[in-house]
Amino acid sequence: MRHSKRRHKLGVSGPHRLALLANLSVALIVHGRIKTTLAKAKALRPFVEKVITLAKKAKSSNEAERKLHYRRLAISRINNPDAVATLFDERAIEFMERPGGYTRIYKIGQRIGDAAEMALIELIDGNDEGYSKRPAKKAAEKSVKKGVEKAEKENSAPEVDQSAAATVEEATITEEADVEAEATVDNAKELSGKKSASDAELTADALEVDESDPSSPEDKKKK
Repeated sequence: MRHSKRRHKLGVSGPHRLALLANLSVALIVHGRIKTTLAKAKALRPFVEKVITLAKKAKSSNEAERKLHYRRLAISRINNPDAVATLFDERAIEFMERPGGYTRIYKIGQRIGDAAEMALIELIDGNDEGYSKRPAKKAAEKSVKKGVEKAEKENSAPEVDQSAAATVEEATITEEADVEAEATVDNAKELSGKKSASDAELTADALEVDESDPSSPEDKKKK
């Protein structure tokens, strides 16, 4: 199988590539930051981070033999005892709490002449917490919309209650007015019924009086 067989060739042979990465690693350990092409920076990152891992193992080990073994492995890779001593004795303690990701690459544009992509690669400070993760755009928009809708509901809830109370009061007043109107109509009907009954009684009394009087109209005139 040929997985990852063509990564970071850099257009040179194997020994040339190892020597190139070793020299770049020494410069990075000594200076902390170097400027190179983007392709070389991406090839240097895994190479130098493996050396830094050896320094962390040596720092955390309590056996002198293991510490010496890790130091010799680092020297065999970068071929510079002074740079290895700087890394193992001074810089390794900065990376003890960091589980990987010891370097950072910045793209700085194209180089004048051949337009090669340039980059800065640096060792990350031990106190650097990195960049804070930004929330996804859609998730942020949804959360903002939910907050606005919730605020609108909270603000509109008392108004709804007040309008409902006003409606209940208006309905109560209307019902009372209807009851009063019905009572007035009933009273008017009762009064009109009593009046008509009294008028009918008066008429009946007058008729009875006329019938009981035996004198005729002529007698009345004579009298």
